[in-house]
Order: sequence, then C-alpha cells, then structure tokens
Amino acid sequence: MLTSLSIRDVVLIETLDLSLHAGFTALTGETGAGKSILLDSLGLAMGDRASAGLVRAGAPEARVTASFDVAASHEAFGILQEQDIPAEAQEPLVLRRVISKEGRSRAWINDQPVGITLLRRVAATLIEIQGQHEQMGLADSSTHRGLLDAYGVKPSLVNSVSGAFDRWQTLRSELANAHRALEEAAREEEWLRHTVDELTALAPQPGEEEELAQQRHALQQAERRGEAVAAALSELTPKDRRSPGPAAALRGATRALLRLVPTNASAASASPTETEPLEARTTEALTALENAENALAEAENLLSRLAADTESNPRLLEDTEERLFALRTVARKHSIAVDDLADLLTRLSGRLTALENGTAALESLKVATEEARVTYIQKAEALHEARTKAARKMEQAVTAELKPIKLEKARFLVDIKQLPAEQWSRQGMEQVIFLIAANPGQPAGPLAKVASGGELSRLMLALKLVLAGQSGIGTLIFDEIDAGVGGATAAAIGERLHRLAQNVQVLAVTHSPQVAASADAHLRIGKLTRNGQTVTHATPLTDTERNEEIARMLAGDTVTDAARAAAASLLGYENNA
Repeated sequence: MLTSLSIRDVVLIETLDLSLHAGFTALTGETGAGKSILLDSLGLAMGDRASAGLVRAGAPEARVTASFDVAASHEAFGILQEQDIPAEAQEPLVLRRVISKEGRSRAWINDQPVGITLLRRVAATLIEIQGQHEQMGLADSSTHRGLLDAYGVKPSLVNSVSGAFDRWQTLRSELANAHRALEEAAREEEWLRHTVDELTALAPQPGEEEELAQQRHALQQAERRGEAVAAALSELTPKDRRSPGPAAALRGATRALLRLVPTNASAASASPTETEPLEARTTEALTALENAENALAEAENLLSRLAADTESNPRLLEDTEERLFALRTVARKHSIAVDDLADLLTRLSGRLTALENGTAALESLKVATEEARVTYIQKAEALHEARTKAARKMEQAVTAELKPIKLEKARFLVDIKQLPAEQWSRQGMEQVIFLIAANPGQPAGPLAKVASGGELSRLMLALKLVLAGQSGIGTLIFDEIDAGVGGATAAAIGERLHRLAQNVQVLAVTHSPQVAASADAHLRIGKLTRNGQTVTHATPLTDTERNEEIARMLAGDTVTDAARAAAASLLGYENNA
C-alpha cells in the first residue's frame, strides 16, 4: 500500500507531505482546490508523461516521492531483481521522480537511477487509478483472462494447460529442426558421404597434431646428429687409396721416426754426449705419436658407438611428415584446426546417420508431436469449460453489484472467443474480454469504449469488489467515481468503497458527502495565499473537522446547523453520542 507521498514544487503545491494508512481515505475540497494536481503528482511518481509546465513558477525543479509497504512475495521485487536493483521486503519501496524547469525528467527506485519504462512497469504492480478521463488496470483487456482464472478457475488446471503447451511446442520445434536437418543432409548427401569416407580413412585423433609434430622434430634432430657423426667418422676414414687417413699417417710417422732410434752397435760407437739428448727427444716424439694413435683409435670407437646410438630412421620421418601434412591439408580444406577434425567426423557421421535413419525418426517425432497436440487440446477444452462456468458466475456477481450504484440497466458480460490455432498459447485457446452494454438494446462493447467516465468508474468498482484479492495491486484510487449520482446511489458507492478497502487500500477523490462519510480517514484539499502566492495544501481532518467538511459538502458556502446535523447523521456520530 501507499504509505507516504511527498510533493515539492508541482504547479500550486509548494510543499506537501502526506502519510497514508490502510482502509478507505476520502479526499475532498472545493472545485479548483488542487485535487487533480495531487493525482497528477502521484502520476509522475508512477511514470506518467512529464512537462516543464508541472514545475511551480520560480522553482528549479519539481519532485515527487511515493513510498510503498510491499509484501516480500510481491511482483515488484521480481521485476527489480531482474534489473539487479537492491530491494528488501522489510524496507519501503520508494519511487522518486524529478522534473527540471526545462522539462528534463529523471527517476529513481530505492535511490537507484532507472528509466521511465521500468518506473512505469513497477508502479503498475503497486497502484491503479480509475479516473474520469483515463482508465487503467481492468480496462486493459489483456488482463481479463488472468483475472477470470484467478476468480473461478483452479490453478492446477491452468498450469496443466501451460505444461501441455510447452511440451507440444518443444516437440514441434524438434520436429521442425529434424525436417530441416534431413532436407539439408539430403541436399549434400554426396559431399557428406565423400567427406565422411575421407575422414574415416584418415581417422584423426584429438591431440595427434602436436604428437606428430614432436615426433617429427625428434626424428629430424636424430637425422642431423647422425649426419654430423657420419661426417666426423668420414674425416677419420681414408677417402681413397691415395689418401692414407690419419691413422695410417700416424703409423707412417712412427715408422719414419723409429729410424732415428740407434741400434745397439751404433749406440756403442757413438759418443755418449751426442746420443743421449737425441734419444730422449725421439722417445718423447714416439710416445706422443703412440698416444695420438691410441686417442684416435678411442675417438673412432666413440664415434662408432655414437653413430650406432643415433641411427636415424628416414622412413619413419617420411611417414610422420606424410601423416602430419595430410591432417593439416584436410583441416585447411574445412577451415578448422587439426584437433577439430575428429569432432567434425563425429558430427558429419551423425548427419549421415540421421539421413540414413531420418525417415523413421521423423515419423516417430511426428507421432509424438501430434499426441502432444491432442493432449493440449483436451486440457485446453477442459480449461475452456471451467472458464465458461466461471464467466457466468462472475457475470452474476458483477450484475448484483450494479443495481445499487445506478447501473441497473447495464449488462456485464464475459466474452470468451475461440482463437485460431496459430494464436493458441500457454494460456489456452481462447480470448477473454470483459464487455458492458450500458443501456438496453445497445450492443455490448469493451469497457473503456462503451461506458461513460462515471459509469466506467462505478463499473470498475463493482468489478474490483467481485475480484477483491485477485490482484497484487495494493492501492486503488478512484477520481470522482460519484460523478452524476447522489443520495442512495452515492451512499451505495461509499459503502462499496469501504467494503473494498477491507482487501486493498482505497483513496477516492469525491464531491459526494455520502461517499466521504463512508471513509475511514479524510483529507481536505484546499488553497491559501502565502507571500502573495497561491499554494495547495492537504489537511488530515479530525472528527469535528470532518463533520464540518461534510456539512459544507451538503450545504454549500453557508454551513447551517441542519447541515451539521445531517453530516453527523451520515458519519454516525449521533448514534455514538
């Protein structure tokens, strides 16, 4: 419900802070006092169109803040959650609107900036205005089917239709997809079979490209190592008969040097001083040659063993490269990565299998879809029957409320119209529209088009009474619902507003003393001149002030004792004396 309304600088309203309570609150005042401005201000907080003309003269901007006390399960919280706007059920839900004197508009919900569309969407779940010139809520035919269901149809029946429709649509979608897949596969069957055969023969494996690349690199390295070792060995091996090679050269050098070593006879005839240094140096040279020969032999041995260990496999390298290049060629052909070839084979094989087995699967899906359609129709027909019964019951209930509020000649009808199959939905196979025939002999038509402003407001009151508690809207505002009626009719309207207020908060702008006397609380809207400017104010009335206000409404400008007594009678004060 609406708990408070704060208005700043809207037309004639300079500062106005209203605290509102549950039940029925009447808003009264002389014509031109500013009651419409109050509703216009509330409309701003609800997202109505704004203009610079609403900003009070001399003020930089107009501001309106409306606070609501809302249950945790209310639809508004779901909307805010969708938009990631924080809102706690324990805290008031606050809608705020600011209009600059240039006409620019800004909006907030719980101090979070929002667009006007979101503000309007949230406000529509909180408050509804039934006015002389604009009707909302029940006048919107798109809500009528849901209201009828809430009034007299079991939720389980509505839910069963929704579930049946969802299953039917799911199968229809699957059937359509299967048709398209089969048609597409048939068009490219030759290409499909060729590609699947090619990929099947290739048999690509996930991760194979990296494995082959690593193997290729290792084989290439082995081949390079083998070539290096072979080159080293070739340097130590005679290239032809004319080239003795390093080993033979070392042996030849040794043999040539051995000639310098004296025999025993020559050594004995030689002078000791001449032979000793020569022998020592020759021996050192021979030792060096021997070491070199041994080192060369060791080097040849090591190189031979290394050649054996690093033996390359040209055939394996060739096979590896051939496989790697084949995979990459096919991947480029299909514009995918090599690692995706296996998945491509799976998908194309599936399409080929679907093509081969598609007819049987398609027929099975057709049968399941038709069965789901029949099930939906059966459940929707049961829902139609339940709605028809609920409609007749609603018609009787609303009609019973029309006569006391001077609509005894009006006929309220619930029109249930079968829709073509293409318009069937989760809500069923029919459209529900509330109709009214305001006078005998007139055809029934939509609520907002047939009834006049006052008639429509009273009709809305009757509907709201019948549908009490079926909507999440917690605040209803009626603007001059008593227009054109008085006496017993006005008293009947007031009694019904009071009864409606047992379920929702009701505010009524009224000129009828009978309606005002039926309220639980009373606000008087008036104008005063302050500092040379006219401003609108709203004053909560005490019992005495309320008696005086209703007496004014009865008597006009001159309030008499008889009018005060009549007001007291309407308010029931005299019975409490």
